Amino acid sequence: MEESDLDLVMEVLEAELRPYRDSHRVYDRLPPSGRDRGEILAEMQELASKEEARWRDGYASGAVYHGDQDHIDFLNRVYAVNSQANPLHPELWPSAVKYEAEIVAMTASILGGGPDGLASVCGTLSSGGTESIMLAMRTYRDWARDTGRTQSPEIVVPASAHAAFDKAAQYFGMKLVQIPLDSSWRADLRAASEAITGDTVAIVGSAPGFPHGVIDPIEELSQLALDAGVGFHTDCCLGGFVLPFAERLGYRVPAFDFRLPGVTSISADTHKFGYAAKGTSVVLYRDPELRRYQYYRTADWMGGLYYSPTFAGSRPGALSAECWAAMVAFGEEGYLAATDALLSAAAKIRAGVEAIEGIDLLGDPLWVIAFASDELDVYAVSDQMSARGWSLNGLQHPPAVHICTTLRHAQPGVAERFVADLEESVAAVRSAPGSSGVMAPIYGMTGTIDTRSTVEELLGRYGDLQFKV
Repeated sequence: MEESDLDLVMEVLEAELRPYRDSHRVYDRLPPSGRDRGEILAEMQELASKEEARWRDGYASGAVYHGDQDHIDFLNRVYAVNSQANPLHPELWPSAVKYEAEIVAMTASILGGGPDGLASVCGTLSSGGTESIMLAMRTYRDWARDTGRTQSPEIVVPASAHAAFDKAAQYFGMKLVQIPLDSSWRADLRAASEAITGDTVAIVGSAPGFPHGVIDPIEELSQLALDAGVGFHTDCCLGGFVLPFAERLGYRVPAFDFRLPGVTSISADTHKFGYAAKGTSVVLYRDPELRRYQYYRTADWMGGLYYSPTFAGSRPGALSAECWAAMVAFGEEGYLAATDALLSAAAKIRAGVEAIEGIDLLGDPLWVIAFASDELDVYAVSDQMSARGWSLNGLQHPPAVHICTTLRHAQPGVAERFVADLEESVAAVRSAPGSSGVMAPIYGMTGTIDTRSTVEELLGRYGDLQFKV
């Protein structure tokens, strides 16, 4: 891609990220006098109204996992009641301690811990799946150093593992050892076994993986970890609040949680299918001794004794309260009903995708439906879907696209609309194969080694663009 082409792509992306420049005042410095609060709220409500149609009507992959207005209103009321709470000061807000401890306990109870499972399972709240994963990887690094296993820690991860594992490796000076997938898009067991060395501190499996929605062979992978005397982390950020209930509904769900003796940590996002507001996740450990490696503690700071369980110091206690309220409001029956509706909608989408000529389903997913094509530019198909209002996720190695089904897609007619639009999009690309939008040229670059640095440059510019007024 030439520099001029890169500039053109950035122009398109900038128009997408900055649609309000001409219609709303831009603040590159503080206003001389504060604006009227009513005007501010009115402007923000106007912007929110412009943006809600796509996710509210079920055009988005993932992003908004519940979205019902009554649920949103309920969580907003909970936030308002707890807006000043900060778990960094538990002496002022012991309610935040109650909420967070019970969130962890309730999450553990559905993932093989708790009163009816392994009683020693414990954990903490985090700000999201990336932080949960990074906390767990740092924990294994420090455990390995403290126990004398290695000073050069390595993490064995499938190629489909979330990018947060690579981020953890970069941030914490760990080596990421990537293993290939087998023909079913799951982690290759032989490759995993061969990748383990004396420097391995943890092995990873996903339940399910973000790209293709399939579950890695967690039982076999965790046994490898157990035999090697290292940690095993189940990334259950997507599946933590789906798989336990899918299993109870009769779906075939392979073992993935603390019922397996080799599983030593799990990440599960409450702000996804736990239906809490964005900004909470849970990281669980098999026992408190391992969890202590996650804590930050200092006894000689001039400001006094200091402790924090996660990366942040001050945290929004209102988000913890919202998470607790969502979980208690749903209960087991609520999550069962939501999972039933979610998986029913996903089954319709999957069946529709499988029926479209020229489109190939990847793996055997339950609700994250990924598809590729040997005869069409699948990124151009995604661009066609974007033109019809859809926001899907682009994948690579191989080129593919997925839709993460949510309760928004369980609304009447949404799954059918997706399939119909996909059929039209495929037909449009087949009739005019040279046409594309933004996604096709960007992802088209990533398949060529010579242009990988160009893609990284584009991502860097994209980051700069997000903070450009």
